Amino acid sequence: MSYGISRRGVLAGAGGMAALAALPLAPLRAAPARLADAAVPITPAERLARIAKVQGLMAEQGIAALLVESGSSLTYFTGIHWSRSERITAAVIPAHGQPIVVTPFFEAPSVKETLAVPADLRTWHEDASPFALIGDALKGRAGLVAVEQTTREFITEGLAREGSFAVVSGAALVNACRQIKSPAELALMQIANTITLAAIREAHSAVQKGMTAGEIGTLIEKATVRMGAQSDFALVLLNEASAYPHGSHTPQAVREGSVVLMDCGCIVEDYQSDISRTFVFGEPSARQRKVWDTVRRGQAKVFEAAKVGAPAGTLDAAVRGFYESEGWGPGFALPGLPHRAGHGIGMDGHESPYLVGNDRTPLAPGMCFSNEPGLYIPGEFGMRLEDCWVMTEAGPKSFTPLARSLDDPI
Repeated sequence: MSYGISRRGVLAGAGGMAALAALPLAPLRAAPARLADAAVPITPAERLARIAKVQGLMAEQGIAALLVESGSSLTYFTGIHWSRSERITAAVIPAHGQPIVVTPFFEAPSVKETLAVPADLRTWHEDASPFALIGDALKGRAGLVAVEQTTREFITEGLAREGSFAVVSGAALVNACRQIKSPAELALMQIANTITLAAIREAHSAVQKGMTAGEIGTLIEKATVRMGAQSDFALVLLNEASAYPHGSHTPQAVREGSVVLMDCGCIVEDYQSDISRTFVFGEPSARQRKVWDTVRRGQAKVFEAAKVGAPAGTLDAAVRGFYESEGWGPGFALPGLPHRAGHGIGMDGHESPYLVGNDRTPLAPGMCFSNEPGLYIPGEFGMRLEDCWVMTEAGPKSFTPLARSLDDPI
């Protein structure tokens, strides 16, 4: 769970134990100082294969081209790293032929620096229309024009003004490519997750009475950067603030019996991690132990339900049903679980598919998710455990070892 107000701000039951025993877990070894140095970037050949895949899908569906503006999908297909602004940088990926990249004239040298595939680079000056340039790139191409799902509306509207293009959503095309991670992508995600858990472990050992959430977050960020990754977020929630999934503006400090919730992520060669751990500073109360153990069992319920072909939403239903049997909820009510059980992850911290009831996407090998069924008691505390995992033919595989107990929580 990677958004927040501030970036610093034991299994029970035979079924749960059996599911955990069967789950192949990635080992956590002592992280070298520069773990990210082992990362192998996505190759131009892999990006060309992605373009070929989406072109094949377009040809099958009678779609003439896919428009992708700046963002993670542009990077995914072309390698271009570019921030969004009122000046448009985008790629037109035709069903046949090489991509056409449209960008402002004065930005072209910078855009070329990360362009990783052959492309026809076309530029526009400040007093010209980028929509006309995109329209020109689409001339003579029969069929629908698909637009990547995060493309801003003013771009879609501008495109529509330029000609008789029938514009449709490109979500299905992009998802068909991005939802299934390649071995190279999985390797990068493994490194990112290993770094994040190592940073959390380091910060956990350094927490002292009186520390603020910001101070703990700084420890996590420094450890992450030292290992060679880009720190994406280090959300630390203390005491009552832990009852609110993304925290509170009310200042909190560590005291005896404090609940400390760390939700952290990093980026390695464009691929993200997202891990949460919760522990108690000092001696936990019986209530804190009970809630922590219930959340840990909730994670097991999600993994038990993770089978190839199962609709993504059934994993959320599995843990929600278990929680209700334990007296939480019902549904999204508090005290209980007010958010989904998890989300897809890859180049974006949150991406399709989602582990929520209305997402019926069948699970397939190569899909990656978080597993984070927290429990929250407003006015008291909350507990969240979160690990990222990949769906395999044999079942779910976590990138990191799961938390073992409240006494051994990392």
